[in-house]
Amino acid sequence: MPTITLKLEIGAPVQRCFDLSRSIDLHKISTSQTGEEAIAGVTSGLIGLGETVTWRARHFGIRQTLTTKITEFESPNFFVDEMLEGAFKRFRHEHHFRDVDGKTEMRDCFDYDSPLGILGKVFDSIVLKRYMQNLLEQRNLIIKEYAESDKWMEVLD
Repeated sequence: MPTITLKLEIGAPVQRCFDLSRSIDLHKISTSQTGEEAIAGVTSGLIGLGETVTWRARHFGIRQTLTTKITEFESPNFFVDEMLEGAFKRFRHEHHFRDVDGKTEMRDCFDYDSPLGILGKVFDSIVLKRYMQNLLEQRNLIIKEYAESDKWMEVLD
């Protein structure tokens, strides 16, 4: 089971970073290259404990649908989204936030299994893990950009 762990320091309050990370609207902005749109469940605003969102996007030239649910939630320190339906065999994405000298340390842990048995493992080692890491890193940089500027007010009320 592959795991991607990322850490990023953001010059903004923990609550702002936490809320931006669970903003459906910012998620759409940060994944515009895949054309992600929220088509069911929570489709705008902030997602919370027990809520679901279904995303439609294009990855590797294939239109895909993915439904996730927020299964754990401790504002403003931690939340988890887990796949209910989608292309992965399973995934669990942990989002951790903590104050470090007035800045936010944001840490992601994306733990997943690829589908298709051995074929999935080969695809993962050649392409998927790097693709997912780049996608998550790009998303985190957008969160940082919004959190450290006045742009956060565009997506948080």
